[in-house]
Amino acid sequence: MQILKARVEAISPLTEFVHKVLLKPQHDAEFSAGHYLQLVLGEKDKRAFSIASSPSRKQELELHIGASGADSYAMQALDHLREAHSNNVEVDLEVGLGISQVRPEHSRPLVLLAGGTGFSYVKSMADYLAEIDYDQPVLFYWGVKEESALYAKAEMEAWANSKTHFQFIPVVENASDTWTGHTGYVHQAVMKDIVSLEPYSVYMAGRFDMIGIVRDDFINHGAQRDFMFADAFAFIK
Repeated sequence: MQILKARVEAISPLTEFVHKVLLKPQHDAEFSAGHYLQLVLGEKDKRAFSIASSPSRKQELELHIGASGADSYAMQALDHLREAHSNNVEVDLEVGLGISQVRPEHSRPLVLLAGGTGFSYVKSMADYLAEIDYDQPVLFYWGVKEESALYAKAEMEAWANSKTHFQFIPVVENASDTWTGHTGYVHQAVMKDIVSLEPYSVYMAGRFDMIGIVRDDFINHGAQRDFMFADAFAFIK
């Protein structure tokens, strides 16, 4: 873990409820793709957020914070960042946390699965894999409730077009009549597309209750537990 101070460079809306935050650390940030950071509000008050940027961007950390409700965990963190930005003061960070970073040395095809703002966790890995010219298939599934939540759809389609073996598959739970892509739950789309998950490494982020269900369903669909990664595993049975 690295303790850093950082300036809040910008806060901008991605959707009605999701904001992009850009932080400029005082020193180069050292982390792996898939790590998260903690925003320190107080000695015993630290808020965890996935790092959306690639580790090659050592002088700019990107967060995607989904926040609604005045007293919510994320909204309080966002208000802290806004106040720091307005007053031009630095915030305190703990960077490089987590045990579910991407492991390209395994040299296996990958499923990157995100529910909602879990997108930021797998976006960091997707960008990094493109940078290192990862030569195995990479399937990026992003599940949302409404089409309007696919705030990075064009960006990820461009990512998929950058390599012949990269694919981006958005999945909309409550799709409109005009939606032509996958519908329903994101992990069920994975199991529909892939006959067996046995050869894949699987990285996933989303609500803890969702991740527990996905883990069990994927194991029943052939996934090997030793090649499944989610920080949520540390908090669920």
